[in-house]
Order: sequence, then structure tokens, then C-alpha cells
Amino acid sequence: MPKEPRARRPSPRRGGAIPKPPVHPLPPSAAERFRNADPYRAEREWVRYEGTPQRELWRELRERFLQRHAVPATWVLDVGSGPGRFTGWLGSISSRRVAFDLSREMLRSARAHGRPGEQGDVPPFDLVQGDGLLPPFPAGHFGQVAILGNTLGFAGASADRLLEAAISLTAPGGVLILEVAPGPGERSRYLARLPASSVARLMRAPVRALVPRIEREGFDPMPFRKAEEGEFRRIPVEELGRTFEERGWEVRETLAVAPALGALASRIERVRGDPKAWAHLLEVEEEIGHEARRWTGAAAVLVAARARRAP
Repeated sequence: MPKEPRARRPSPRRGGAIPKPPVHPLPPSAAERFRNADPYRAEREWVRYEGTPQRELWRELRERFLQRHAVPATWVLDVGSGPGRFTGWLGSISSRRVAFDLSREMLRSARAHGRPGEQGDVPPFDLVQGDGLLPPFPAGHFGQVAILGNTLGFAGASADRLLEAAISLTAPGGVLILEVAPGPGERSRYLARLPASSVARLMRAPVRALVPRIEREGFDPMPFRKAEEGEFRRIPVEELGRTFEERGWEVRETLAVAPALGALASRIERVRGDPKAWAHLLEVEEEIGHEARRWTGAAAVLVAARARRAP
């Protein structure tokens, strides 16, 4: 009987083994990127609010907002604290502050910097590493909770869960402070067309005279820095308002950060050299930033809401 033919094994190509197909690993999630932050990334996050007059403007507007909503709470929590840039501005001098972040390196940076808040030296922060979606704290434990730095937006599809977790941690009558990025930002047409030296002189005028001039010519939207893709979520202020309304919370203040001059670095630099002009600029930015029509396209909006008190 004829023999059954044997299956042939493929012969390797000349010059070596058969190459394996390329492997394309999935890009890391936002949570993984933050968890694995290195010392360089942590330091960059710290210096994001210093070194130029423009960064100082962004920082001071946030500090003034936090100062207006400081509460004499026993415990306060900074969710996604990063290196603790604003943790010291939460609560009061006697508050126990918790810096809570995914990244061990960010918390190490928070320990190293330990910058005080507006009341001078503050006790060291308690540092807790963990996920804001699964916070290791009892419900209703904190008199003030903050989620700054667009942490909600970077949570992407999990933003609602992160917000719910923060709400659950806020004590009755406590204050929750959020930062979101609804749009790419705006700039004043009036201030953009003036020379930097003229803007500096103009800012010495009374605030009540400046604001109508700026609003009369309107605002131009800034272009997005990169394509609107990936995990980042832009959260409308109206969405937050509905969330708080459903729970009977009181929205105490909403502020678009630097909608007028915030994108015009050269003009801010000229204003910074004049203390009177700088003080007026802060007031102008706050007055304009309180208008609801400025919240839609703002690159950063701060919201402070008070939880309903226990019956």
C-alpha cells in the first residue's frame, strides 16, 4: 500500500527565524499615566503656577477663590492633590489636611514643598495614596473637599463616579470645590488690540470703568491646543449645576479663570510691574469671570457648592 504523505513543516527563511508579527501595545490610560508619574512630571506640575506673570495670575485667582470659601473644618481633603500646590489653602489654620493622589511621586513632592496657605505656616499634610473612585475614607467625613486641576476632566468616562465619590465624602453643610475645563479659553478683543504698554496704563483706571469697555467689544475663543480626542472630558458648568440642584446643594460661586487677559502673556507681564494695575486686573478678571456667558468657553472654571445640612 502507498505510504500516507507526511505533512511538511515550514522551513525557516534564509538568514534567521521567521519574524514575529509586530506588537502594538495599548496606550496607557490616564489613571496609569498619573499613577506612574516620575519626579520630573511632579516638579513640572508644581511650577505650572509660577515663573511668569501669566502663571502668577492663574495661581492668584485660584488662591483668592479658595480663600473666599475657606471653612473652619476639622478635616479637609484635596482629591488629586498632585504636589499639593493648593492643599494649604483649604480649610483653616487648625484644619487637618489630607493630600490624596494616585501618584506616590506627587505625594513625595507635596511633602518636599509643603508651601503654606494664606494663614502662614500650616501643619504638614497627611499624605494618602489611592484612587479617588474608591476613596478609603468614611462618608461625610470632610468639612471641605476639593477636586482641582481639571482632575474631573482627566477622569474621562469615570468623571461622574469621581464626582459622586467626592459628594459622598462631604459632610452636611460642608463645601465642595471643583475645577472643570468646559472650553479652550477666551480673550478680550479690546485688550488684544491695544499695545501692552497701553493695557498696563489702562489697568490703573477704576474697575467699574474698565469692565464695560472690555465687554462692549466681546471675546474671541482661543484655539484648542490639541485635537479633541482621548479620555479627557469637557464638563459643562450647567451639568454641575443640575447635579447640585438635584441634591438640594447651594452653588455659592462660579468663576471663569482669567477670561479677559489670561491668554495674553505679554500684556500681563507689563501689568505685573505696577501693583495698582495688578490689583485692578485681579478684580476685573473676577467680575467678568462671574458672568455665566463666560463659563461656556472658559479653559478653567471654579465652582464652590455647599452641601445641604442634616435635618
